[in-house]
Amino acid sequence: MVDPAAYQSPTPWERLEQGRQAKAARGGYAGYGSPAFGQQAVNGELIANPQEAEVADLIRRHHRSGKSLQKIADWLNQRGYTTKRGHQWQRVSVKRVLDRIYGRTPRISGVDDSNSEHS
Repeated sequence: MVDPAAYQSPTPWERLEQGRQAKAARGGYAGYGSPAFGQQAVNGELIANPQEAEVADLIRRHHRSGKSLQKIADWLNQRGYTTKRGHQWQRVSVKRVLDRIYGRTPRISGVDDSNSEHS
């Protein structure tokens, strides 16, 4: 028996998703929301954002020294650092940055972070 779904054309959502996946497979920015902290999209490609990368390194260093996520967020807020969207830091936003640094968050597109220190 033939599956009737095999004859249906993809929905607009499915076509968009296929296009995003194809672009990500080629190493381009797939457009799933705003880029991660430390990155920016330029002409459809993800590149490092130097100012945010500097803050991400501060987060990494404070975490490695044993500070809690909340202490790191408080420290950043006291010094006027903000998140990508200009908000105050929360412990969950610090955790997301650390997850990306330590490779716990899957990447949609490959940005060469080889010049940043991850250990």
